[in-house]
Amino acid sequence: MAGVRISKREMQIMETLWTQGEASIREMWEAFPEKKRPGYTTVQTMVYRLEAKKAVRRVRKVGNFHMFAATVSQAAAQRRLIDELLAVFGGRSRPVVAHLIEAGKLTLDDVEFAEKTLKELKKGGKA
Repeated sequence: MAGVRISKREMQIMETLWTQGEASIREMWEAFPEKKRPGYTTVQTMVYRLEAKKAVRRVRKVGNFHMFAATVSQAAAQRRLIDELLAVFGGRSRPVVAHLIEAGKLTLDDVEFAEKTLKELKKGGKA
């Protein structure tokens, strides 16, 4: 996954694979919201690009079509996106956290989770 960039539309394809485990190109295409659904061949091209990036692989052939599965975990893809976002801010998380607070997207549960995680890291000698 290191160095692999996954676009917003490619992430939608990946979400389908993470949810279903494996899917055909038609199933991935049908997972897009109908009003914003790209053409079938567009999804096919995106799947083949993800395959070239080694983010997905063909797992088996059923009749005339292939079934694909993700080779990258959802957590790894999310970490990569978050790292890219933080790089925009010079590696600083405070502007991101400030925005989440101001936008009302950071809940008390999120803060408690962050505190718990920081305490666990500190105990393990990682923080």
